Amino acid sequence: MNMNFYMPAKVISGKDCISQNKALFKLGKSCMIVTGSSSAIKSGALDDVIDALCENGIEYIVYDKIRENPLLSTCYDGGVIAREFGCDFVVGIGGGSPMDAAKAIAGFIANPDIEPDEIFNIPALSPSVPIILVPTTSGTGSEGNPYSILSLDGKDKKQTFNSPYSYAKYAFLDYKYTLSLSRNYSLSTALDAFCHCIESYMSPKSTDISRMFALYGAKNIWNCFDGLDRGEITEDMREALMYASFAGGVAINTTGTGFPHPMGYNLTFYADLPHGRACAVFIGKYVEYQMKSEEGRKLLCGFAEALGTTPEIIGEYLPRLAEFTAEIDDETVTMFCEKVKNARNFVNAPYKVSYDEMIKIYKDLFIK
Repeated sequence: MNMNFYMPAKVISGKDCISQNKALFKLGKSCMIVTGSSSAIKSGALDDVIDALCENGIEYIVYDKIRENPLLSTCYDGGVIAREFGCDFVVGIGGGSPMDAAKAIAGFIANPDIEPDEIFNIPALSPSVPIILVPTTSGTGSEGNPYSILSLDGKDKKQTFNSPYSYAKYAFLDYKYTLSLSRNYSLSTALDAFCHCIESYMSPKSTDISRMFALYGAKNIWNCFDGLDRGEITEDMREALMYASFAGGVAINTTGTGFPHPMGYNLTFYADLPHGRACAVFIGKYVEYQMKSEEGRKLLCGFAEALGTTPEIIGEYLPRLAEFTAEIDDETVTMFCEKVKNARNFVNAPYKVSYDEMIKIYKDLFIK
């Protein structure tokens, strides 16, 4: 039995959990709030955070420059501004992009003399300043792990900043911040969280505890998919999805993800397909290839049985929910595979997909 587990963030959950725990925001004298352009405001999370900071007499600055797939340069600039303002901790509010950016900015604040790309040289860094994370979507689970996925300027490529000091000091899970999300956005983020769960469950790095979190998350999301598909999303579903997303984030903290993630990044960069949908496009092929090995077949059948379904249904259902069709030529397929061929995700599963099989997967899906 393998029970290894590491999760240093303290998680506070439930409706109005920020207003009931304002004293926890007393982490310093000055704070940078890292957000996108609108979600923190629309959800009400920004008001709640500002109220908590003001009650504790903490100065703050709002950095709302974060967009989807946050750029390394944007995070670097945020670190410069935060240092000029004297910020000694960071609050990230939003989906995966603002939370990932908050982790990078916390690293740049603590390391004023580095160039942007030196943030990835983890052993050379000083510890990041403290971080509080407040998710307003139910998808990435970024509040439950140290991963900060950053887009490299001008390269159509992502790289992970993964410092042991990038865990949140506190993570506040309040499903009310997701009530304003549309059907399409809610479905896409749920697909992302489900992909985390299934890819983590299949990983050779999995432990009994990480698989427990992966199954908890997957079951809750699977039970919500029908309502999400129809756009009939209750408050109970919103709460279940928030906790399921967190569970998926905790699971991949132990294992990392599988090949749907790097293969999906190409669709995000070149077709503007949201990340969750982009990953889900490849789940059918992920299931197909994992079923080729005895260990993969055993794990997938056990995973599906726990959800009350079959691997084949999972493999058919998620790509349909992704709602994406396109035609891609041979040259583009080769370019896609060259970009992701060295991703470690390809070996993070019982069946390890080869380069030729990467090409075949893209061609099967996108060349008619």
